[in-house]
Amino acid sequence: MAVYGEMILWSFVFLLAAAVGQTVIYSLTSTCAVRGSTVTLPCTFTPRKSFNDGWREVPLKIVRVRWCKNHEICHRGTPSVFDSNSANSDPRYQYLGDMKTNCTLQIRDVQQGDSATFRFRMEADHPEGHFTNTTGVTVRVDDLTKMRIISSSDDKKLSRGETVTLLCASVCTFHQLEVTWFKDGHALSETGPSLLLCPLTAEDSGNYTCALKKNMKTLSEPYSLQVEAGADGVLRLVLGVVFGLLLAVILLVLFIFIIKRKLAAAEHQRAVGGDPEQKHPDSIYSNIMKSAQTEAAQQQEPGRAVEDVSYASVQFKQKKQEGRRFQAADDDVVYSSVSSRG
Repeated sequence: MAVYGEMILWSFVFLLAAAVGQTVIYSLTSTCAVRGSTVTLPCTFTPRKSFNDGWREVPLKIVRVRWCKNHEICHRGTPSVFDSNSANSDPRYQYLGDMKTNCTLQIRDVQQGDSATFRFRMEADHPEGHFTNTTGVTVRVDDLTKMRIISSSDDKKLSRGETVTLLCASVCTFHQLEVTWFKDGHALSETGPSLLLCPLTAEDSGNYTCALKKNMKTLSEPYSLQVEAGADGVLRLVLGVVFGLLLAVILLVLFIFIIKRKLAAAEHQRAVGGDPEQKHPDSIYSNIMKSAQTEAAQQQEPGRAVEDVSYASVQFKQKKQEGRRFQAADDDVVYSSVSSRG
């Protein structure tokens, strides 16, 4: 029903334009802007196609378009913020329209002096085609407005992997903004009015603020965003911790194994002699003492051998003499036995 009503309204507008021959339509009759922002004034126009000079129908062609500030008619020598016939227009005022139907004006880096009523005028190649809509668009510049952050999610506690969009806005909603975003006091690279965070991670947690790029007095109140670990995030965290511990244990075992191998190699080298120049002084002294003791033992061995031979010779002689005494005793017994028989 609303769409049908809108179609009827626009049909009426076009019929009116055909009747009077020319129209200028401002989408807004008033708007507000924050100093340092960009405001856009949408506008459309329908030029007069021709006029009758009493004899014939004379075609018309638009040759000039203008935007004026605080002037009812915006004609002749009236100062213009934009004039298609002038190359000296203020670059802050950008004409986004054309010479046919679009008359949109954009004001960049809005200043306090832009608080005024702006009107559009078209001029044809004949005065019959000139027209100004005196209604105009009134712009109110608010220099004390603080920016505010609006989130696409009502919940300030979000889970990892989710998506959220933060919008830097003000009470003046009909203008484009060039803003600076801050996270925990540090400027971000994003300069548009919306900040997309996707997918969310733990690093996205913090306090966000925004302000107009050319007016830091508009800095918003902090918006606190907290990203919580979801079930998958907790599982990944646990697996990460377990993997880290296993890796630490493996590295520790490998380190101990290498140390033991080195110690064993050093012990083996000391056992086989190794490089004399690399031995410890105590080891050298111990080896010298062992060598001296070995040589002394070798020198004592012949003497001990002689003593053992002498001792064995004495024992043998003693046993031999005892054998002889036993033999003599036996002979005496035999002789005594023979004598008694005789």
